Amino acid sequence: MKKFLAILLTLAMSLSLCVSASASGLEGTYDITVWVAEEIKDLTAQQIEAFNASNDAGIVINATIEAVSESVAATTMVADVELGGDLFCFPQDQFARLVQAGALAKLGVKAAETVAAANAAGVVAAAKVGDDLYAYPLTADNGYFMYYDKSIIPDEDVDSLEKLIADCEAAQKYFAFEMQSSAWYLASFFFATGCVSEWTTDESGAFIEVHDTFNSPEGLIAVKGMKKLVSSDFHLSSSAGDAFDANAAVVVTGIWNYETIKSILGDNMGVTDLPSFEVDGVSYHLGSFNGCKLMGVKPQTDPVRQAVLHRLAQYLTGEQCQLERFEAKSWGPSNLNAQASEAVQTNPGLVALFAQSAYSIPQGQIHGSWWDIAKVIGDDVKDAEDEAGLQAALDNYYDKISALFQMSDAEKNAWAVIGTVNGTNWDTDLPMTKGDDGIWKTDEAYAMDAGTEFKVRQGKSWDNNFPADNFKVEEAGTYYVLFDEATGEVSLAAE
Repeated sequence: MKKFLAILLTLAMSLSLCVSASASGLEGTYDITVWVAEEIKDLTAQQIEAFNASNDAGIVINATIEAVSESVAATTMVADVELGGDLFCFPQDQFARLVQAGALAKLGVKAAETVAAANAAGVVAAAKVGDDLYAYPLTADNGYFMYYDKSIIPDEDVDSLEKLIADCEAAQKYFAFEMQSSAWYLASFFFATGCVSEWTTDESGAFIEVHDTFNSPEGLIAVKGMKKLVSSDFHLSSSAGDAFDANAAVVVTGIWNYETIKSILGDNMGVTDLPSFEVDGVSYHLGSFNGCKLMGVKPQTDPVRQAVLHRLAQYLTGEQCQLERFEAKSWGPSNLNAQASEAVQTNPGLVALFAQSAYSIPQGQIHGSWWDIAKVIGDDVKDAEDEAGLQAALDNYYDKISALFQMSDAEKNAWAVIGTVNGTNWDTDLPMTKGDDGIWKTDEAYAMDAGTEFKVRQGKSWDNNFPADNFKVEEAGTYYVLFDEATGEVSLAAE
């Protein structure tokens, strides 16, 4: 497999093919496989037909379009690039490991220049290694903002975290903000005070260092603000849109929950950017991550086929197709012209997202272990009894971050089980040992109920994990977990 990938990458890089309207020698019919989310499967088929009718190079695409979610696509491609889709969509946080796996064909110079000029800078940066572009921007809507119930929350209070908490407590309604189960959301308090967590990769996509200032005087201010929220009896650690059906008056979430929330609140739905919190008389506007979805082209051995796939990917991620996805499914475009359209500019959810973008941080490449390390901060902050306890939460975080770069090669390569096994809740890695037969096996058997879920992951990180969807135990019993590293197969063995 590694030899196959090396050949593909060598061919793709040496040819440095660009995609342009004047490309010649591309005529013909091409059978390809395209992986997209279920919700845009039919639309993608229509768009490919439009490409067939409009391209001037005599290209006819005969596409098999498969519904594969973005996260599953990334995991599947990493497991076996050769069997993956020719075009596939994925979230930006999967970019580094896809590059490492050799699953992405680099754009040619002219194509990269065209794509970079047409799309938001933050999204373009998310698809780069150094100066090279390895994927096509698909959306720029993976961020969060605030929804609120206008019948409970006065509009004049939406800019103040403290007033929002007081309004929720007075009405005995929940303030839903995923502080104790998601690093993605709790980072907003740190970004508000100017903290950063910036990770550096080498040319292969491997992480080599981090510049992280969460454990700092500014970080202490951040957790003081966070403490106000997580200590409230009416704080709910959730980002679900249907939390409004479960007695919430405020929910911090994204555009993907817009239709759900609109159906619950109707005319009482308010949408805006995040509020500010105050510490020692100074106000700090909550920050956020902003992210995106990308489209990748699988490296090909045939340079003509490779050029055709790049041309199709550029079309499917262009202005017109992005606007069509917005109109059909409310996907937020990354294309600058599409973003400026009247329809996008008057969508309340995207208006709030764009307003919040002034306070957001582009989600670059982040070590897969960071998500588990950082999400614990919310619990530690809630449990802290004083400022010393808050500082201890930051110290604990810093120690774990530092340990990532002190792991031995054996620790980085080891596989472990994480999930709802043995009384854990996706917060503990249960060790495995590799047998003489090459199969990894948990060091002990665990009692598991039907419905228990878990994954097997490498190096206590989410960069490499199997299966694509959680493994679910069908029948209660006491089991060892087995993992075949060669095939990615996860299975159970009764004690």
